[in-house]
Amino acid sequence: METAQNVLRLDASWVDYALVALFFIFVLGIGWAAKRRVSSSIDFFLSGRGLPAWVTGLAFVAANLGAVEIIGMSANGVEYGLQTMHYFWIGAVPAMIFLGIVMMPFYYGSKVRSVPEFMRRRFGNGAHLVNAVSFAVAQLLIAGVNLVLLAKVVNALLGWPLWVTLIVAALIVLSYITLGGLSASIYTEVLQFFVIVAALAPLTIIGLNRVGGWGALKEQVQDFQNHAWPAQELSGFSSPVFSVIGIVLGLGFVLSFGYWTTNFVEVQRAMASDSISAARKTPIIGAFVKLFVPFIVIVPGMIAGVIVAAYSEGGDAAPNDAILYLMRDLLPTGLLGVAIAGLLASFMAGMAANISAFNTVFSYDLWQAYVVKDREDGYYLTVGRWATVGATVIAVGTALIANNFGNVMDYLQTLFGFFNAPLFATFLLGMFWKRMTPHAGWSGLVAGTAAAIIFWALSLGEDPLVNLPGQGTAFVAAGLAFAVDILVSVIVTSFTAPKPDKELVGFVKSVTPKAMLEDPEEKKLPWYRRTVPLGMLALAITVILNIIFH
Repeated sequence: METAQNVLRLDASWVDYALVALFFIFVLGIGWAAKRRVSSSIDFFLSGRGLPAWVTGLAFVAANLGAVEIIGMSANGVEYGLQTMHYFWIGAVPAMIFLGIVMMPFYYGSKVRSVPEFMRRRFGNGAHLVNAVSFAVAQLLIAGVNLVLLAKVVNALLGWPLWVTLIVAALIVLSYITLGGLSASIYTEVLQFFVIVAALAPLTIIGLNRVGGWGALKEQVQDFQNHAWPAQELSGFSSPVFSVIGIVLGLGFVLSFGYWTTNFVEVQRAMASDSISAARKTPIIGAFVKLFVPFIVIVPGMIAGVIVAAYSEGGDAAPNDAILYLMRDLLPTGLLGVAIAGLLASFMAGMAANISAFNTVFSYDLWQAYVVKDREDGYYLTVGRWATVGATVIAVGTALIANNFGNVMDYLQTLFGFFNAPLFATFLLGMFWKRMTPHAGWSGLVAGTAAAIIFWALSLGEDPLVNLPGQGTAFVAAGLAFAVDILVSVIVTSFTAPKPDKELVGFVKSVTPKAMLEDPEEKKLPWYRRTVPLGMLALAITVILNIIFH
């Protein structure tokens, strides 16, 4: 039997290698160019808060368009078909709009440097330390996902052993982040966004042409893959009603809002904007892009499930390899090089986003806050660069953990349930309920995270107490974490003292002046350049797409 390594060897020509090499030259060039703009820690960690909305908006979505999106969602396309659209239209866009309209004014207006710093100034050191440590750990684990999948592409291209490709891929990402910080990461992400689209759009078009068009594709996949709702295979619930409730509440509310509104990897891009108006529009610009990403990510997975021999003839191919198989079987010389560069771009964008967020939180929220305080700015700039090196080395180890999962989305949704769901509950209460106390902040986080981990543990083993197929375990664990966090926070608040109102200005809506949360100049702009109308338009398109593909 042919080995998986031989099956996945990509027959690249010198033209393809030249295109890939050209891409790397551009990436490293951006790093060198951005280095000249780094003279302080704010320049390194937040690009000096000087980038326009269109740049941060594209970087916002490109930072998420990494291995999880390309490999994980195409793998879900193989298994669940159109049901996977929920990760975008239910599990992303509404939360991105909420972030832009409601939450970014607090993040940007309060002038915090990170999401954990927001937690410290709202709830104190207890909640801050819990959030900073859990976020840092999560970023190292997720960076490993991006890294191992980047290594698989290099392995398929060159046949190098996994450990060699892990190290080479890590060094490439390390080089441009260490040089130019967040600016290098963001501008590289914008370049990578266009390369990713140039890679995946032809793959979708050629693939649809091969199977005879969209109608023919729907006839050749299983019936449940042709409909987005009620998505019982994805949710793990046999009841259509419970399936819809699980997706809307578990994925669409808890997991989605928990990820998009509190995840510093994404929020950091908006914080780098040049105004509060640009910061608010950043996730909404990203939402418009996010609406149409499924057509170049999920559809190729569905196509691979139909035409790739390793799937259609009863092969044992892992869903994570769907895109690679499709590239191997469909793309001619030249386009193959663009596709390889696009995959490398997506994985590096994802890993770079994780590493750049990690080095900010480590330097500001852990090292400066608890280890070495009150040093000159240049010291923390140096710490950030060393944190980048350390995170990259650790990511090589966490990549080996991620390599054990056949579908990385199962792994990632589990992590999001642990870290993001309870954090969102704490943020939501903290921003809109001034009575909530610092003790409630950290105790709710700990209790919610523990509840998710315990529920997940019950699903392990040969005879688990909890047995939900699909990604139902992750959805329920996230919902449980959210509910436990809220409950514990309310109980603890009733027995502890809140902060005085003057310490909550900029962090709680009811005590924050409206002027701190708005840009007066935005009111003078036409409707298509204002935050709220743009957000409502994106939401309307989301509803229309759900109706069309129901």
